[in-house]
Amino acid sequence: MSPELGLQILLYASGAIGVLVCLGYALWRFLGLAVQAAASAFGPRTPGAPDPRITAPHPGAEPAHLAYWALQMWTDAAGAARAAAELVWYLLTRHWLDEMVRGRLLRGCSGYTGEEAEHWIGRLVLRLIAPGMALAAVLSALLSWVLLAGIAVAFAAQLVLVTAVVLAGVLAGRGADRLGKLVRGIRMKCPYPGCYRPFPLAVYVCPGCGAAHRELRAGRYGVVRHVCRCGRALPTTALAGRSGLAARCPHCDQGLPQAVGTTRVVHLPLVGGTSAGKTMLLAAVLDGLTAWSHRSRLTVDYASPTDRRDGTTLGRQVDTTGWALKTQGGQPRALMLLVGKGRGRLRRQRLLYVYDPMGESLRDADTTRRQQYLAHADGVLLVTDVLASPVVRRSLRAGDGQLAVAARPADLGPVETYAGFTGELQGLGGRRRRLGVAAVVTKRDVLDRLDSLPRPGDGPVDAWLEDIGLGDLVRSLGHDFAAARFWAVSARAATGAGALESERLRAAEPVLWLLARTGLRVGGPSARGGGNDGQAGAGRPPGRQRIPRLPRPRGSAGRGTPDRSSL
Repeated sequence: MSPELGLQILLYASGAIGVLVCLGYALWRFLGLAVQAAASAFGPRTPGAPDPRITAPHPGAEPAHLAYWALQMWTDAAGAARAAAELVWYLLTRHWLDEMVRGRLLRGCSGYTGEEAEHWIGRLVLRLIAPGMALAAVLSALLSWVLLAGIAVAFAAQLVLVTAVVLAGVLAGRGADRLGKLVRGIRMKCPYPGCYRPFPLAVYVCPGCGAAHRELRAGRYGVVRHVCRCGRALPTTALAGRSGLAARCPHCDQGLPQAVGTTRVVHLPLVGGTSAGKTMLLAAVLDGLTAWSHRSRLTVDYASPTDRRDGTTLGRQVDTTGWALKTQGGQPRALMLLVGKGRGRLRRQRLLYVYDPMGESLRDADTTRRQQYLAHADGVLLVTDVLASPVVRRSLRAGDGQLAVAARPADLGPVETYAGFTGELQGLGGRRRRLGVAAVVTKRDVLDRLDSLPRPGDGPVDAWLEDIGLGDLVRSLGHDFAAARFWAVSARAATGAGALESERLRAAEPVLWLLARTGLRVGGPSARGGGNDGQAGAGRPPGRQRIPRLPRPRGSAGRGTPDRSSL
């Protein structure tokens, strides 16, 4: 036999051995072990044990673990592909070529047991099949890589599909959340001085560790829930219970009521000069809302313990001294109330922000421009002290003039006060022509005792204002705002000992009317005769009751004081 023929026979035999071993055993061995290695890369080997791959939250500012689909899914897929490829390489180079072929077969030893053949013929046969086994290993590795690459591509396509579905869920969740807020008119804004800024999402505090979560919504940290760094699961939607978490303003980091984000906010600033009676009117409004809740489906409560404390403190001041202390400080913090209608699932609610600024803060354009909360106003409560008007003061006779001075008139008349803030209100919010204004004439208990002026209870209040020389104010309000309505109220008769029930109800009517313009209709103000609707001076609704003349006010506390803490 020629050497060339022998070499050809050896090559054909080695090729046949390689193909047979590859297809009959080696390829499936390679693939099986590679798939096992890939599977082990997807998670901890012990079910229920901590995942050693996740040792800390995402290094970003959010103290939460990224959702599995956002990062770890791709990390695991890449790790699985790498583990499978590395195992195939290990089997080829270390196990088959190095250990089995070079270390055993070429030395005449069994490829599986490593024992040397006893006869020289056996050792020769083992050496002759060594090239075939090497070829089988190479073919198995190449085919395994090709098949694993195909599996990886198909698996990556599935991961892309999963990611697309989850992202669609994220977009749907966020879209539903925004649409719900838009439909319900929810606009979240900070109630604290120096901030007053709007924000799309509050900062929620983990009840487990106190970590502040600024992205607690459907997103890369989870669609339905986020896992805090302490391991606690936090809901990402209001329906799932997110509103039960403590919330903070993302700008000033101060606490917010739980109703933020689930309840429409209504901003009502009290506008009036110094000593016009804004704080007294606020105390009367709190008592009046309580009175309305006792005789209608209206529900009233403080939005937070701080608001309850502030409201109770204000009530005690009025009950003790008969007066409310002058508002101090710079920009006001909103007093927040939860005002609703009905019970259970049919309940409609508003989160009412009431601002009581210093009269000096609305004196001119510069100071008014700093009152950023005016940009969010949903209505204006104009506190009108007619005793501060020069036109009215000139018409008072001597005795009436002394009564007017004793009533502590405001530093500016109502016309001057309105002129100082109305232009800036339009500049800040740009929505003045869509707002309603409730003009409340204060100190009616004093006005009823003046003989120089007609009594405000003898007819519609806007007509009375025209009769005493303030027709320009009435017409300006009717022209500048979408709707105007007028009341005459005695805050002293509506608060403290011996408060008149009718006056308590009337004191809250301006606020209820402004709330009704936002869709929360209780049905009280429109049925009573304390005010008049429509464009000011454009006509008076028929059938209005006349406001009864008030008795002399009482100034000391005693029985009959309403319980403001029950708000």
